[in-house]
Amino acid sequence: MQNPSAPTIILASASPYRRGLLDRFLDDYETVSPDIDESNPDKLSPKKLARYLARKKAETVSKQARNSLVIGADQLAVLEGQVLGKPGDHQKAVEQLMAASGHNVTFRTAVCMLDPVGKTRYEHVDKTTVRFRKFDRRLAEAYLRHDEPYDCAGSFKIEGAGFVLFDSVTTDDPTALIGLPMIWVSDVLLELGYLLP
Repeated sequence: MQNPSAPTIILASASPYRRGLLDRFLDDYETVSPDIDESNPDKLSPKKLARYLARKKAETVSKQARNSLVIGADQLAVLEGQVLGKPGDHQKAVEQLMAASGHNVTFRTAVCMLDPVGKTRYEHVDKTTVRFRKFDRRLAEAYLRHDEPYDCAGSFKIEGAGFVLFDSVTTDDPTALIGLPMIWVSDVLLELGYLLP
């Protein structure tokens, strides 16, 4: 439900996981996939890069939808200083999981919201630390056959069976690991006058 006078919400993302999170409490919003270059030529830190990419996605979509509230987001998984991309296939996912076994992986989930009414930009970066249990290749292979998380940074789905790989998850917002820190997002939407259930 939405305040009739509030701007239309656009999610600047093609992610089905982020859509699923917004679907939990928004009935009326649109999605637009931003076509941006996600490289890191300036060698930004993972936190700064996630923030930069979320802002770039929001700003790119906002150029074509100036009267809409645009939500851009990005997530990076970091293992020992190295950013883990989306694996894309089974072999790369096995390699990512085996590298993570027994280690901490830090997830930086950034959000940028552009409000056309107040001409205001709201930004937030969530930090979630996942401690992976020590496991062997058999568990990694079995898990990957089950969830097929080849489009997920870190090669797992917390909303699937990914928890079998973990010792612990440390976070202020459990939804951030899925792709959007919804506690923060809902705070801003409420502040802007959106009627949430």
